[in-house]
Amino acid sequence: MSSPQVMASSPQSDCVDQEELYIIVPAAGVGSRMQTEVPKQYLEVCGKPILLHTLERLSTLPNLSSMMVVIASHDSWFNQIKWPSPLDLKSCLGGGERFESVLAGLNALEANGVTKNAWVMVHDAARPCVDLTHLLALYHARNPAGAFLGLDVRDTMKRTNSDFRIVETVDRQHLWHAQTPQLAPLGVLKAAIERCIEDGVEITDETSALEYVGLMPKVVPGHPMNIKVTRPEDLELVRLFIQAQSS
Repeated sequence: MSSPQVMASSPQSDCVDQEELYIIVPAAGVGSRMQTEVPKQYLEVCGKPILLHTLERLSTLPNLSSMMVVIASHDSWFNQIKWPSPLDLKSCLGGGERFESVLAGLNALEANGVTKNAWVMVHDAARPCVDLTHLLALYHARNPAGAFLGLDVRDTMKRTNSDFRIVETVDRQHLWHAQTPQLAPLGVLKAAIERCIEDGVEITDETSALEYVGLMPKVVPGHPMNIKVTRPEDLELVRLFIQAQSS
């Protein structure tokens, strides 16, 4: 794949140390719940594709070496975007499932000479409102077992049956909504995903794989604005959040 460039802001000397940091952005999904012909990461909000907003936010991280965007083989939108410069942005082909795309991104980083000890953040392509404060908080919380941004559950939680009737009220204490980015050493995350694939275990996010191999990733409190665009009504929320963050 070609290697377009994305803009990075100037480093902030008091933010992070010099450990290697890479970001994988799985962007091979079609986003069927959005009910649009264009994949949701390429829908425009505030004059830019969602994916561009996302990458520009991620590019503000100091000491970021590069980002690997994982796209579908039939993607006809990625190379049409005019990427700012000068941050190194690479792309590779992903798979039909998120975990396949993340693994493809990890393999592509290794093929580019990235070591197993390098830190890798995985972030949703359609989560464009993440801010530098929380990116830095996640990076500072890094540990070999992994870490992720999350929101504590504040509403009363109900479990229902298939007829949507309440079966039980679930204790919300210590429950979290998992957000992204999710962070781990490249080698640890790759081995965990490969083990899950080998054992036929369903992986819903990167921490699911880390949990399966016995690790206990640490949650870092995130922010409600860091939402993922999933349904049409999310677009208006994202627009409002982007405008609020830029004012």
